[in-house]
Amino acid sequence: MSPMKMLIPAALAIAITPIAFAQDSAADKRVSVVAGYSMVEPTRNPGIAGTRTQFDGEGTPTLGVTWHISDNWGIEAWAADSYGQRVNADGGKVGSVDAQPYSLSGQYRFGTPESMLRPFVGLGYHETNYDKETATAAGERVGVETAKGAVATVGLDMNITPTWFARADARWFQADSDLRIDGVKAGDARLDPVMLGVGVGARF
Repeated sequence: MSPMKMLIPAALAIAITPIAFAQDSAADKRVSVVAGYSMVEPTRNPGIAGTRTQFDGEGTPTLGVTWHISDNWGIEAWAADSYGQRVNADGGKVGSVDAQPYSLSGQYRFGTPESMLRPFVGLGYHETNYDKETATAAGERVGVETAKGAVATVGLDMNITPTWFARADARWFQADSDLRIDGVKAGDARLDPVMLGVGVGARF
């Protein structure tokens, strides 16, 4: 097929897209739901009981629901599925813990609902619950308190139709919590993780 024959359908598709959006306007839809998958990577290596540790990264499914107050402003409720993290020190495993973050954020979207690409930013509050804490040392009881703090988001929505869109985003969590061994504080588990995610969303 010649380049010209390939360009004609592409040009027609670009021309038709605004018409399709006009017929079923995205501006009329005030709720969106996004299912995705994110990779988590801590940005800090906390010291525990005088030893520098490293928490491994992990991947997890995510789900977000946004109420679009206006064409540009929205409120997002977001959560990730529980994911396990291996804790390493001195080149070996010293424990493990499961984490599950959830957040509530205000968001601002640039452009209009009919724009093909819509960058957005967000700022809000999150809590990350920890459970299934285990230590490799026999007899030790480990506990990590719930982390609470700010969450910042940057992302990009790519409109496919007035209903469907694809998303890529990055989230930074201010996550600082006490870590206790046998009930005694042994350090601050400050991880401040970054989550890089992709997803598919629908508007209603």
